[in-house]
Amino acid sequence: MPNSSSVSEFLLLAFADTRELQLLHFGLFLGIYLAALLGNGLILTAVACDHRLHTPMYFFLLNLALLDMGCISTTLPKAMANALWDTRAISYLGCAAQLFFVAFLVGAEYSLLTVMSYDRYVAICKPLHYGSLVGSRACAQMAAAAWGSGFLNAVLHTATTFSLPLCQGNAVDQFFCEIPQILKLSCSGSDYLKEVRLLVVSACLAFGCFVFIVVSYVLIFRVVLKIPSEQGRHKAFSTCLPHLAVVSLFVFTAVFAHLKPPSISSPSLDFVVSFLYSVVPPAVNPLIYSMRNQELKDAVRKLYGYMLLRNQ
Repeated sequence: MPNSSSVSEFLLLAFADTRELQLLHFGLFLGIYLAALLGNGLILTAVACDHRLHTPMYFFLLNLALLDMGCISTTLPKAMANALWDTRAISYLGCAAQLFFVAFLVGAEYSLLTVMSYDRYVAICKPLHYGSLVGSRACAQMAAAAWGSGFLNAVLHTATTFSLPLCQGNAVDQFFCEIPQILKLSCSGSDYLKEVRLLVVSACLAFGCFVFIVVSYVLIFRVVLKIPSEQGRHKAFSTCLPHLAVVSLFVFTAVFAHLKPPSISSPSLDFVVSFLYSVVPPAVNPLIYSMRNQELKDAVRKLYGYMLLRNQ
C-alpha cells in the first residue's frame, strides 16, 4: 500500500460504468450548476444595482450568494469533468485545495446563516434598536467574522487531515475530497484521533450556533404571532421559515456526514448526505430567498426590464 509520500493523486467516486449513465450524470450536474450560478448571480446583481436593497438583510444575502457560488463551484465542475472524460483522478494538491475550499466556504456559510438569524431577530423583536445594533459597521464586522471563521476552520482541518500518513490506498469514495473519506485512508491512530477530536469540537460549535438560531426564531415567532395584521405575520413567516428550513438541512446533513459511525457508512449513503449539504443549499437558496421576497422579485424584474431595453 502506498504511504502519503508516494500518493500523487486520488481517485474520486465513479458514478457509473456505462458511458450513457456517465453522460446523464454530467447533464444533471451541469443543469444544477448552471441553475445555481444563474440564481445566485441574479441575487448578486439585483442587490448590487438596486439602492433600495442596500440594507443589512440584503447585504448578508449578497454574501450568502457569493458563498453558494463558491461552494458549488468547488465540487461540481471536477465531478462533471470526470464524468465527461471518463476519469476519476484528482491530483494530491487539487484534492487538498478542494478540501480546503469546501471547509472554508461551508464553515463561512454556516456562520453567516447564524448572523442572518440574529439580523432577523433584531429586525422583528427589537425594531427600534435595529439601526444601532445592525449598522453598516456592525454588518461589515459580522460578515468579516463569518468569512474569517470559515478560513480558520479550513486551515485547521486541511493541515491536520493532510498531515496524516496514508496507507489505505488512494480511492476516495465521494465525488469530491471530503475529510471523512481522507481519514479512511489514514494508518496513524494518534493523528487520526487528533482530526476526529477537531471534528467533534467543530460539531459542538456548530450545535451551539444551531441552538442560537433556534432560540432566535422561537423569540421571533412569539413576536410574530402577536402581530394583529395577517399580512404582517405572513411577511415575517415567509422570510423566517425558509431560512430555518435551509439551516436545518444544512446542519444535520453536514454533521451526519462527518460524524456518522463507520458501521453505517456506504458509498450511496455518503454520496446522498454530502450532496444534500454541499450542492442542494447553493442550488435552492436563490429560490427560497427570492420566491418569498417581493422586494427581491421586483428588483430582478426591474433588472430584467432594463436589460431588455438596453438590447433593443
